Amino acid sequence: MIPFRLSGPLHPAAAVVAIAAFVAAPAAWAVEPFVIKDIRVEGLQRSDPGTVFAALPFRIGDTYTDEKAALALRALFATGLFKDVRIEVDGTVAVVIVDERAVIAAVEFAGLKEFDKDTLVKSLKDAGIGEGLPFDRALVDKAEQEIKRQYLSRSLYGAEVVTTITPLERNRVNVTFTMSEGDAAKIKDIRIVGAKVFSESTLLGLMDLTVGGWMTWYTKSDRYSRVKLNADLETIRAYYLNRGYLEFQIESTQVTISPDKQDISITISVNEGQPYTVTGVKLEGQYLGREDEFKSLVRIRPGQPYRGEDVIATTKAFTDRFGTFGYAFARVESRPEVDRATGQVVVVLAAEPQRRVYVRRIEVAGNTKTRDEVIRREFRQLESSWYDANRIKLSRDRVERLGYFKDVGVETQEIAGQPDQVDLIVTVEERATGNLMVGAGYSSADKLSFTASIKQDNVFGSGNYLGLELNTSKNNRSLQLTTVDPYFTVDGISRAIDLYYRTSRPYNSLGNQYQLVTPGASLRFGVPFSESDTVFFGVGLERTEIKADTAIPNSYFIYREQFGPTSNALPLTLGWQRDERDNVLTPTRGRYQRVNVEWSVAGDLRYLRTNLQWQQYWALPLKMSLMLNGEVGLGKGYGGKPYPLFKNFYGGGLGSVRAFEQGSLGVIDPTGAFIGGAKKLNLNAEVYFPVPGTGNDKSLRIFAFADAGNVWREDEKIRGDSLRISSGLGLSWISPMGPLKLSWGSPIRAQATDRIQKFQFQIGTAF
Repeated sequence: MIPFRLSGPLHPAAAVVAIAAFVAAPAAWAVEPFVIKDIRVEGLQRSDPGTVFAALPFRIGDTYTDEKAALALRALFATGLFKDVRIEVDGTVAVVIVDERAVIAAVEFAGLKEFDKDTLVKSLKDAGIGEGLPFDRALVDKAEQEIKRQYLSRSLYGAEVVTTITPLERNRVNVTFTMSEGDAAKIKDIRIVGAKVFSESTLLGLMDLTVGGWMTWYTKSDRYSRVKLNADLETIRAYYLNRGYLEFQIESTQVTISPDKQDISITISVNEGQPYTVTGVKLEGQYLGREDEFKSLVRIRPGQPYRGEDVIATTKAFTDRFGTFGYAFARVESRPEVDRATGQVVVVLAAEPQRRVYVRRIEVAGNTKTRDEVIRREFRQLESSWYDANRIKLSRDRVERLGYFKDVGVETQEIAGQPDQVDLIVTVEERATGNLMVGAGYSSADKLSFTASIKQDNVFGSGNYLGLELNTSKNNRSLQLTTVDPYFTVDGISRAIDLYYRTSRPYNSLGNQYQLVTPGASLRFGVPFSESDTVFFGVGLERTEIKADTAIPNSYFIYREQFGPTSNALPLTLGWQRDERDNVLTPTRGRYQRVNVEWSVAGDLRYLRTNLQWQQYWALPLKMSLMLNGEVGLGKGYGGKPYPLFKNFYGGGLGSVRAFEQGSLGVIDPTGAFIGGAKKLNLNAEVYFPVPGTGNDKSLRIFAFADAGNVWREDEKIRGDSLRISSGLGLSWISPMGPLKLSWGSPIRAQATDRIQKFQFQIGTAF
């Protein structure tokens, strides 16, 4: 029997070298070619023989050669299932002898607290360490080092990781990672040496890293991270550069840890330099004959202190403007010419447009659930057209505004051998797009009431919206199903379908022995008239029935006697919306506006119902922000019919005038029922403050609010002296369960008949 063998856990490259050496060996070792009569496989314990036969480059009846044997060894090693493989020839029989690698039976963890077990198991499996995978000691050692590195990144410098390999029967092993995590090292002291112009406390306030405080259990800002420290150093550098200190330098950074690995001290040494004033701006290089156009983009102002922020903004504006002409690789360099004796600087902006290019392809990466077409249809930069930086930025912003992704990046990639072409690589990081919202309130009438909704903004990765809303309060119950296709047509016209069933039992001093039952459906379309403006129009069909045996409010009794217990309507809807807020969850600047009109043109009812809302956010000093909100609702009957009672607006509670019970403002029936009104006004103001001790964290904020509003009958005027006013404090928290907002308020102006509800909260969770 003549053997042909590779043994040991060889790297595939080493296996190839060994095979090549065997092929080149003297002819005395070579096997004369022969016709294979049979193939035998020996040494298998768990693997299927078919796996071996599938990898072999020869079959029974083929001619056996040394070259085919070399290919067979390489293919078998490439499966990763074997640590030793050899082929022997017994007459006209090829005998494949394998020594299988051990297989991992289970991966276990002991002492794991800092990391989520399921996430760690998935990460290890992606790295080749998981149940049912071949055991590779090198991969296990690498994983152990990576776990240790992750502990260090979380300031657990005393953490130890020990790997135990336990052999089992049938050539299997258990891999156990035993963690001794210890306590996280905390920052005990941060010093900034060399600062004279600005106080040490001012500079420390710019940093995300802090020493221990009463809120650091939540922010974890007292845990050292090299990445966070580098970011803080850049923040300090930018602070100086934006105040004229062009030559500011961070000379050294020392990080020391105590012998017990529990306390960390940071010392930052800075050299402030002298302040500089800009005396002029010069343009050098090629500006495509559009110097005046580029000069209009300059944000650097002579006579003002040098501001690095303005210089960066100007060079970026220049680069973007070159990009609008197709110059994707334009270089714009700022070169300060300083005069230390006078403290003056001239900023030179040198431009080199490079070459004009067009986009060959647009590639999408990172979307595991969302379909490519959902992202591509938002792009305004087209393939096989000139590169346009404005269109690319607009495209990125549109993808980001979908709300399906945590991060959206667009990278320009050059093509080898094609200097006039580029590819765009769009990389996204998906986030949870479902939302489960739960709200609650307490009052003497309803006791504890709940509202809930479940929504999916990106159902099945299609970009479509699907929502189910449920209200289970004692007096108002509703069930609504909504679906929205944002691209019902290729031009971006959206379609929304609503199906709903509502029952309302307005508060009545005589008892809740009547209810309003309203089933209905609507069809709406949205037409984008610009990148930020959308107009909606549609039609609905609904039926409202006033059900009662006794104790019906007088207003509803008169309406039912006059127009009957059942009313049908065919309302047409028209709306407009613009959302320019910088963030949906924690906005600090930007504006939101909407207008909705509902016009009943057929059926038993004739009415016009209008709702307008304006909302504005401003960023304030000291990390504060201000929000002002105004909302007006107007309803009017026509065609000889009054405005229907069951279309009334309601006020009070969350989203209206806090500290008053939900829906309790407005007209009160002689029976004591709150029946709302045909006119509504809400005015809200909120000032957000960071929670002391949370540093720059925006997920937890305190706010002070002031609300004013009321609801009036159709024949009443909106009067300022009848407004209900309240104020109070609240807490906004983007918690692990989702957005939480709670408030405690008191009425400033109220009537004796008003129902007060001081504490209100709402919480939601993403899934």
